[in-house]
Amino acid sequence: MNVEILVPLGICVVLPVLIVWLVLRARKNETDRKAEIMLKAIEAGAPIDPNLLTVKPKKRAKTIKQDLLERLTGASVTSAMGVAFLLLTFWGANAFPDEDLEGLMFPGAILLAIGIALFIVYFVGKKSLAKEIEAEEKALLEKPAEEEKA
Repeated sequence: MNVEILVPLGICVVLPVLIVWLVLRARKNETDRKAEIMLKAIEAGAPIDPNLLTVKPKKRAKTIKQDLLERLTGASVTSAMGVAFLLLTFWGANAFPDEDLEGLMFPGAILLAIGIALFIVYFVGKKSLAKEIEAEEKALLEKPAEEEKA
């Protein structure tokens, strides 16, 4: 058997399967622990919280505005890298005639296209989510005022 094929097979097949297995095992372990706690509570006659075994949605850590700003940052970085690769391809061909820099044109074009797409996503998202962003900012401003009163 060829040894050269083992590394790509390990990365493309075994690694994703292993990651999925570990995540599912961790979830099963958590559910088993909760079930064990509930069984002990039933045996002891303690009141049981029926929501203990339900999966709770995780609280959103980032606001919509922060999410959009991350997209803007990604768009800026990706576009800048694409432009840099393309400039290096065109300028480098004149500055370094012995080097073969045409291989940077394809990745540069792809990065620039992805950056432009992320800019479009940012501006469309900003426009379509304007009301939600405003409501979220209003809620964040009202929250500290309520905490000060308490």
